[in-house]
Amino acid sequence: MNSGMHVLSAAITSTTELDCLLQTVAQRSGISLKQDIAAVSKRLAALPAGWHANGDDTAAIPLGVNAEQGYQLLAIEGMQGSLVTEQPWFAGWCAVMVNCSDIAAMGGRPTAVVDALWCDGDSHILAELLRGMRDAAEHLGVPIVGGHTNLRAGEANLAVSILGHANKLLSSFAARPGHLLVAAIDQRGAFQEKSLNWNAATRAPAQRLRGDLELLPRIAEQELALACKDISQAGLLGTTIMLLESSGCGAHVDLAAIPKPEDVAMEDWLCAFPSFGYLLTTTPEQLPQLLATFKNRDIHAAVIGEINSSREMWVSQGEQRSLFYNLNESELTGFS
Repeated sequence: MNSGMHVLSAAITSTTELDCLLQTVAQRSGISLKQDIAAVSKRLAALPAGWHANGDDTAAIPLGVNAEQGYQLLAIEGMQGSLVTEQPWFAGWCAVMVNCSDIAAMGGRPTAVVDALWCDGDSHILAELLRGMRDAAEHLGVPIVGGHTNLRAGEANLAVSILGHANKLLSSFAARPGHLLVAAIDQRGAFQEKSLNWNAATRAPAQRLRGDLELLPRIAEQELALACKDISQAGLLGTTIMLLESSGCGAHVDLAAIPKPEDVAMEDWLCAFPSFGYLLTTTPEQLPQLLATFKNRDIHAAVIGEINSSREMWVSQGEQRSLFYNLNESELTGFS
């Protein structure tokens, strides 16, 4: 139990509808999985002088003096074992897609991916994993350039790593008090086979997907946003905590302002892992152009809160208001 997450505290009795909702979200979403990162973050050696801090959606390695040639981006994602065995094609697709999304969240464009594949000899799982990766790579325009293969493993597992480049960074370390918090989520999808994976990608036209991902580097280069984080398995609220932790900030989030499909329950939406979903911070001056940029691609975006200096995350719903997480009391990932 994380003492920082107040809605999980045994010392607090839920008395409002909002408290009950937030308790459910805290337990159903992948927020607790992010606590595993803290076991690693404190054990990492210091980075070379001038490098971007660890803990963002990707590593960002400066190129040239003062990053005059931009940043080389590097990331890796491992797929959950149950997804690999139960939905191997979708796991292969997601492995490429989530990596491209991480590159976009940093204001970058993908260059190439490599994979590490372990399998127990099950030819069906192997074929479907590879087909899923190949289909996603072709759809998103990013080549698979190699990897590691072990077909004598005890069980099937998949990890994919990606290389990319950003001319100008978006970063979860760049949120500041006074920034507006914006959620941009593609609602043109559905939950994948009763999971919390919101799939707005696999049936979308390739040209549309590539154009949507191109929005993020353009936003970075036009300085329409300053901070950004890809909405992950921790859900919208959990991802907000991670962004606040990196930036040393707090925030207030208004649930009523969150873009959401009408037929999806708020409880499910707050736990969703969207195929295209980002949290960004911006200034009031840049907000109209930022929102218009997403609207022009039929992606729902809206201001859902404001960044402050409290290091506390408060959530409101109508007249109800609850403290969801207190970073003054407990870290989540340890990256700050």
